[in-house]
Order: sequence, then C-alpha cells, then structure tokens
Amino acid sequence: MYAIVNIAGKQFKVTKDQQVYAPKLQGEAGASVEFDQVLLAEDNGTVSIGAPLVAGAKVSGKILDHVKGDKVIVFKKKRRKGYKKKNGHRQDFTKILIENISL
Repeated sequence: MYAIVNIAGKQFKVTKDQQVYAPKLQGEAGASVEFDQVLLAEDNGTVSIGAPLVAGAKVSGKILDHVKGDKVIVFKKKRRKGYKKKNGHRQDFTKILIENISL
C-alpha cells in the first residue's frame, strides 16, 4: 500500500513506516500531523486516482525532528575581472514518520 501525497507543496510517494524529509513544517517534535491532499492511492493492486484529490483519503504521521540539509555552495565568477562570490546555504527540513494511510 502506498500513496502519493502533497506535503508543503512537494509530492512524495509514501508507504507505512517510511521516513520522509519534507520542507520545514510548523509543530514540535513528537506532534502528530495529517495530510489530506492525497493525489493517488494504491491498495492491494487497486489504484485510486484523484481528480485532483482522492476523496476521503488521509495520511497521518508524526514529526520526528527538525533538521538541516547538506550545505549547497553557490559560487559566482567572472573571468579576468577579479569578481568572485562564494555563498553557502543549508535548507531546513522536517523529518516525518508515516504512521498510517487510510482510504
């Protein structure tokens, strides 16, 4: 059983007991969350496709932690001009444990 769910503007294919790194969400570690924007759900070979959402389907999970992603280096240079800019960025993510998919 799996589902394709929209979490904070991004689409994830999730199964039960899977950990997902989604863009940062509001909530404390240990809080439960529900996602009702299910785009597709599969259960024992039967596929339910939403138009645009599957009616009555929900995915519930638990926030495990708020973490930062790997550092991304942004480097700009113009040759022969002496122009160099180096900048770094670390994106904030929320680690979510998918507990249940209900149709």
